[in-house]
Amino acid sequence: MPLNAVSRADGTVSSSAERVELRAWVARLRLTNFRNYTHLALAAGPEPMVLTGPNGAGKTNLLEAVSLLTAGQGLRRSPFPELAHVGSTAWAVAATLQTPLGPVDIGTGLKSEGSGARTGRIVRIDGEDQSGSGVLASHASIFWLIPAMDGLFTGPASERRRFLDRLIPSFDPGYRPRLGQFERAMQQRNRLLAEDVRDPARFAGFEHVMAETGVAIAAARAAAVAELAAAIGARRDAASASAFPWAELAIAGTLERALATQPAVDVEDAYLASLQMTRDRDRAAGRTLEGPHRSDLIVGHGPKQMPASVCSTGEQKALLIGLVLAHADLVRQRRDGAAPILLLDEIAAHLDPVRRAALFEDIVALGSQAWLTGTDPEAFSALENRARFHHVEDGRVTIVG
Repeated sequence: MPLNAVSRADGTVSSSAERVELRAWVARLRLTNFRNYTHLALAAGPEPMVLTGPNGAGKTNLLEAVSLLTAGQGLRRSPFPELAHVGSTAWAVAATLQTPLGPVDIGTGLKSEGSGARTGRIVRIDGEDQSGSGVLASHASIFWLIPAMDGLFTGPASERRRFLDRLIPSFDPGYRPRLGQFERAMQQRNRLLAEDVRDPARFAGFEHVMAETGVAIAAARAAAVAELAAAIGARRDAASASAFPWAELAIAGTLERALATQPAVDVEDAYLASLQMTRDRDRAAGRTLEGPHRSDLIVGHGPKQMPASVCSTGEQKALLIGLVLAHADLVRQRRDGAAPILLLDEIAAHLDPVRRAALFEDIVALGSQAWLTGTDPEAFSALENRARFHHVEDGRVTIVG
């Protein structure tokens, strides 16, 4: 199949002319009092967006703004008041998002203190207020890699869970609400434990919610890991030699292990019984010790048959990039050619020229609108005539070439 063609879910192939219509991309981005930008209007296209400039110029801030066009707290997970420009308490990010179903206008931000607005961020779609940011996930899939994630395989399990939990909504739009339900119910159970409440009736409702949503979360994670492993296997078999090693994946957790051999309803009943029986133990620990909040994503270096955690820094970064590319490819297939938007901060750092070129070829082949940042424009020379180049400095963005 030609590089500029893409396979649909029904097995047919779309042409390069059709492919632009299948993509999802940010066509226009507007910022008001966001980080170091007082005002910015930036036009974009379906091609990769390369942003270069000195450190502290505002490159990552642009990626963070784009990351707020989907559900959650954005790529830095910063408190929303901290996103405002110095001297301001309000900020706004607005974008025209081109989707396979047509353009969508998305606005999000924080109103000024004392305006009577609610403290959470506001989300509007085509001018209509929304009840939360979760609805944004249905319009575009946005995923990112930032330098802080370079230690993903050696850091705590919570970071790998968060990484996996950001992948799953691309396939399961109901996943994030279930995750929120579980976390709220667990917080309430932990509060009762801390207050030394002994009445079983006070725990019953929260533990039922935890059992129901907890098993659903574990099942979704296991399914996502299996799908991703299959996608990685397909990419491995299709390429005799790849610049990015293929990863071996597994999900480790009490509920996931039980679901491998038992029906979900039986696992749910057993988890509920366990929550009831372990209240004293959890009370002494000060928290709930069993559930999907304790699971871990296990990653191995496939070609070397060794845990990712003991690989070199360069090998870990290559594994992580390969994992993200496999996920993006899987999303593209599941969405009839609409690849996710990728935000790749300082992605060229620590990659040799061969791997840089391979990454850029993969991005172009995917048809993803990737936003890439770096300090050296030469690092992105392999994308010349295939991307839009911009220079960023002191909160200003200028087109290059």
